[in-house]
Amino acid sequence: MAYTVEQIATALGAEAFGAVDMEIDGLAEPADATARDLALAMKPEYADSLPSGAAKAAMVWDGADWQSLGLEAAIISPRPRYTMSGLTTMMDPGQGWADGIHPTASVDDRAELGAGVSVGPMAVVCAGARIGAGTVIGPQAFVGTDAQIGTMGFLREGVRIGARVKIGERFIAQPGAVVGGDGFSYVTPEKSSVEQARQTLGDQGDTRSQAWTRIHSLGAVSIGDDVELGSNCTIDRGTIRDTRIGNGTKIDNLVMVGHNVEIGNDSLLCGCVGIAGSTRIGNNVVLGGQTGVSDNIFIGDNVITGGGTIVLSNIPAGRVMLGYPAMKMETTMEIFKGLRRLKRLFNDVADLKKAVSKPDASD
Repeated sequence: MAYTVEQIATALGAEAFGAVDMEIDGLAEPADATARDLALAMKPEYADSLPSGAAKAAMVWDGADWQSLGLEAAIISPRPRYTMSGLTTMMDPGQGWADGIHPTASVDDRAELGAGVSVGPMAVVCAGARIGAGTVIGPQAFVGTDAQIGTMGFLREGVRIGARVKIGERFIAQPGAVVGGDGFSYVTPEKSSVEQARQTLGDQGDTRSQAWTRIHSLGAVSIGDDVELGSNCTIDRGTIRDTRIGNGTKIDNLVMVGHNVEIGNDSLLCGCVGIAGSTRIGNNVVLGGQTGVSDNIFIGDNVITGGGTIVLSNIPAGRVMLGYPAMKMETTMEIFKGLRRLKRLFNDVADLKKAVSKPDASD
């Protein structure tokens, strides 16, 4: 669908200049833009490649001299990257799926579907499931018995929603996301070597080998409004109580959230994060890629971890953490600097040792 430059700017709350009636079909980086694309030249260094493309209109930074860049029209926003959220929403062509219930879909007669719900090819909606108005269930997706999904949800291909899971409004799940698998919970008849080693910080004692017995997961998963899940992430159901994800939280690809975990509002979990069972995470927490979090600990509000951080103990609110084990970022950086100086230090010590042990020429 085409929009004029003026229509785009008005929708975004931005300002339009020049030939504002010019029609735009899509977005492109400056070097790849055609005459009907809006080039994204939001920084001066991006604008350098405008001559390599054919863009006549661009989104540029506040204060840019757009006419000197050879453009016929421009959109200017004080915060261009934030404006991209609305811009990409307008220009998203979607997945091209048809509306309605596909003939190959299996929808139980006891399921409740709101107005305008779409169910794609080979998708399954089980008995007692309740799907809110306008929600899209993509191809080969699965919604389990008595599961609930709010209005305007969007499940991509192969998403799995387990039995009794409760999900709020405007939920988005990317291909392969799984919500409501059983937790990883096992126990031995007697104290195991793992329990002994954990209690003693390393000594297994004389514990013997034993078989693991499964603990079933009777809880479910409760997810708030405006939550998004990345591809192939997993959220396990709770053992007795529900695993809980707060409003506005965004979870990236390949993230694992263990049983009984509680995550607050507006938190961000980046790719390959792993959170062990019964951990509590506050609001507005950002866990960098490959952060690992131990079980049964607490992370306070507004905590940030750098990539690859391993959290083994509680973190108070507001801390910025890095490393293994997690420490304040400034402390970890000082340690890294010290490690880089070690070779020079060893060389200095070796030189000093030679100087001290060298026989005096006067003896």
